[in-house]
Amino acid sequence: MSQPLSTAQNRPFQVLGIQQIAIGGTDKSRLQKLWVDMLGLEVTGTFKSERENVDEDILAMGHGAFKVEVDLMQPLDIDKKPAVHTTPLNHVGLWIDDLALAVSWLTAQGVRFAPGGIRQGAAGYDICFLHPKANDEFPIAGEGVLIELVQAPPDVIAALRRD
Repeated sequence: MSQPLSTAQNRPFQVLGIQQIAIGGTDKSRLQKLWVDMLGLEVTGTFKSERENVDEDILAMGHGAFKVEVDLMQPLDIDKKPAVHTTPLNHVGLWIDDLALAVSWLTAQGVRFAPGGIRQGAAGYDICFLHPKANDEFPIAGEGVLIELVQAPPDVIAALRRD
């Protein structure tokens, strides 16, 4: 398969697979009815953050390196930002083999990141977000989609790396 851009040949990291999808709503119990009660996903944790204005249930489908998180989110305060419920598909999380290297390289290519930098996410992995909107300084962004980059643990890297 050919590389679409010359920069693709020099990319110093790999996107390994989907780590999570995050779904927002005003009432998490309605989301639970579908994802837990009807589809049978397992609740593996919860996360609350005043700073991120979120009350979140962490679900899982699959197992091991192939496990995908489904995060069900509602705002703690519906009138505050970030408004985790205003885009029902809140964000997509991608496993990255070397997060720090990816952020450095992508920034140098003109990719815009959301404020907050690399930090520990709800599931305990290091994360950061690509901004959904570009600007003059950083002309590459998610084109309306918030994208989370997630540092893959060693077992996921081993299972999913394309070497």
